[in-house]
Amino acid sequence: MKHPVICWMLVTVFWLTSIHGIHAREINEAALPTMGQVVVSVTQTETTTSDIGGNSVTVITTEEIERKNAHTLLDLLKTVPGVFVTSTGGMGTSSSVFIRGADDKNTLVMLDGIILNDSSHRNRSADIADINLDQVERIEVVRGAMSVMYGSNATAGVINIITRKGGRIPEVKTSVEGGSYGTWKTAGHASGTMDKLTYALSGSYLTREGFSIADKDNSRIPQAGNTDEKDGYDNLTLSGNFGIEFNDNFNVSSTLRYVESEVDLDDYEGGYSGDNILSTWTPDPATGNWVNTLVPNPDGPTHKQSESEQLMGRIGIHNRFADGRIESILSWKFNRNDRQAYDNDNLPWYDYKGDTDDFSWQGNIDFDTHVLSLGAGYFNEAMESQSSGMPDTDTHTISYWLQDQLFLGDNLVMIAGARLDDHQSFGRKTTFRIAPAYEIPTTGTRLKASFGTGFRSPSLYELFSDYGNPDLEPEKSRGWDLGVEQDLLNDRLTLGITYWEMDFENRIDYDMLISRYNQLEGDTETRGVEVFTAWTPVTDLSVNLSYTYTHTLDPEGNRLVRRPENQVGLTASYRFLEKWQVGMDARWVDERAASPYAMDKDGNPVGTLDDYTVVNLSGSFDISDRVQIFARVDNLFDEYYEEAFSYATPGLSGYIGLKWRLL
Repeated sequence: MKHPVICWMLVTVFWLTSIHGIHAREINEAALPTMGQVVVSVTQTETTTSDIGGNSVTVITTEEIERKNAHTLLDLLKTVPGVFVTSTGGMGTSSSVFIRGADDKNTLVMLDGIILNDSSHRNRSADIADINLDQVERIEVVRGAMSVMYGSNATAGVINIITRKGGRIPEVKTSVEGGSYGTWKTAGHASGTMDKLTYALSGSYLTREGFSIADKDNSRIPQAGNTDEKDGYDNLTLSGNFGIEFNDNFNVSSTLRYVESEVDLDDYEGGYSGDNILSTWTPDPATGNWVNTLVPNPDGPTHKQSESEQLMGRIGIHNRFADGRIESILSWKFNRNDRQAYDNDNLPWYDYKGDTDDFSWQGNIDFDTHVLSLGAGYFNEAMESQSSGMPDTDTHTISYWLQDQLFLGDNLVMIAGARLDDHQSFGRKTTFRIAPAYEIPTTGTRLKASFGTGFRSPSLYELFSDYGNPDLEPEKSRGWDLGVEQDLLNDRLTLGITYWEMDFENRIDYDMLISRYNQLEGDTETRGVEVFTAWTPVTDLSVNLSYTYTHTLDPEGNRLVRRPENQVGLTASYRFLEKWQVGMDARWVDERAASPYAMDKDGNPVGTLDDYTVVNLSGSFDISDRVQIFARVDNLFDEYYEEAFSYATPGLSGYIGLKWRLL
């Protein structure tokens, strides 16, 4: 238990102020559930949530981000319906995001439309462990096949991180924070306008001593001092948004973001982790077979670490014609990743460099009763890895898409589209999607549905690395969902339920029998239900409850790894006495299938990971209109759990900080 006195003092303050402040005031309309939020990820146009058809979308707003005072994107995604997040250790370690039970490679992650999926990653997934929230305005999570708008990797859903832009009112802010596990963070932000130029600049530095990634509380792995080393983390993030508005119909915008991080790692041998594990292959005298003997080596060197640099950017040219009815958006987006790792002896372990360049144009024509969009794009991805036997390798895809947003009367919205992707190696692939929604006039009940197809081309690593297979074919998928939503109590209460199914054909996975990637015969299936309740009983008090049921099966009838069948999320927030804000989020996660590679110290398969419940608290007090003190308690009841076998997770921990608005 870490810093228990500080943590329980903070909990007591939260509890007392909450009881003292439960006094209802007049209803604040901005605090009520609304269908008027703007989203861009569904159609690549600015659309309100009431006009997105049958798509399932969750928007994490600026207010929620500021209330939770979370460090990273991972913390915010953990209570989103249909989403499950895992990490292999503490802050900065490898992470995975599963939407509706699909593999992490089936989720496309973007920042201001810049694709973050790493072309040098083994399956071209996005590791979002290094994304902090300092300049993030909102996060849009779209569940369901989105290949029509985004191509490969968007077969299960899209996460788009929208950053803050400069406004007409200048703003300068700074913050400092400290807490458990030797965590310190400082950040600054400045934004404003100079004539026709808008700007928003931010920078932050986070350092953390951390805890041992190898779980010292897991009795099923060797201990003997081999889980004592603290594994630290450092993150420097610099970002900027710039825009020039030449006139009402012509502007140029840009985004630039640089992230440099370093995280300490532990060994992983024989199915479990440890600070330092000696692996020796010796012949068995009885059988003559080679046997891997593993010995904990707590006195050995512990220099294993990973260093990464990421530079991403976007330039967009935006034109309007015919009194704004015709819109043209021309853009170039790029992402540069460089990852280097070193073993416990501080010798090079692996190296990966990945580059992507995305050139695209989309035109939108507003016909009042529908908005027609058409676009074209050229996407090039490249990677280089000497440790994986890969010289500089690249491939490209040329894409064309067509989409129509139809508004039929006041109650029916239909979004339909089709896409043609011409891949350099795999030829032409066509995908389509349709997503209608209808609101019953007499009751306000919203009926929604969607059906879509998708494809995912093999990653460069899956094709050409030492473990690659050049004979791989693209994965294919299809999915549909059907849901209903209802507002009650003068729109203070919203209920929703959605049933969904997805099937993946030719799924690619690593085949241990042939020691390379291979195509799985048969379909991989995911099925499930998402239920949510959003309630605003009194002024500035909001409560959100969600439940997700996820059933997964691979072609052999086994559950997919690390995906819970049931999970429940609960969040609550209350602002009172004008200056106080308190919040709570809790989640219960059902047991999950462990990785087939996970073994205990006796060589027995782990099988399953236990269920767990985690409760977090947050709070803030406005000392003045310029200064705020904030605090957070994570894992309030010091729950022991693992998201991946033998990898530790944070226990009871607390953080406190100050924010200053200088201008």
